[in-house]
Amino acid sequence: MRLLRALAIAALLAVAVYAGYRLFSPPPPATGATVAVYYCKLDGTTLEKWVVSVNPNATDAKSVAFYATAQAIAGPPAGTDAIRFPAGTVVRSVHVDGQSATVDLGGAVSSNQSGSFAESGEFKALVWTLTSLPGINAVQITIGGTRVPTLPGGHLELDEPLTRQSW
Repeated sequence: MRLLRALAIAALLAVAVYAGYRLFSPPPPATGATVAVYYCKLDGTTLEKWVVSVNPNATDAKSVAFYATAQAIAGPPAGTDAIRFPAGTVVRSVHVDGQSATVDLGGAVSSNQSGSFAESGEFKALVWTLTSLPGINAVQITIGGTRVPTLPGGHLELDEPLTRQSW
């Protein structure tokens, strides 16, 4: 009788643990999940979006945000007229904290002086991409792990988080 009672309690405990896990763990992206990635057309103001499938390895908000950032930095498909980040720009990390994402970039973007028109189009597209993700309203840009006032060209202020209202 004691053995039966112990087995019943163990089974109940196992069900409770499993239910708690399912209730409190974030669901993985659904198979076939997509994310909107924006790019800025050559006029410098018009944004277009294209939809990409989410990497199946992106299973939480941070990895989806990293994947979306990498897609935005890579730019739209070849042959699409768009303002693009300088070739050789890399995404070092993306952290999501509350309603803000911090994107750390490196490579060519840290030394390229592309001018205000290009900088505005590049970062406008990046901010719109990340703020299209659930819960993200602002994007802080860092270069090489450091918050900088501007890029080398000195046009776009990066010392404060950027939002859709920044443009």
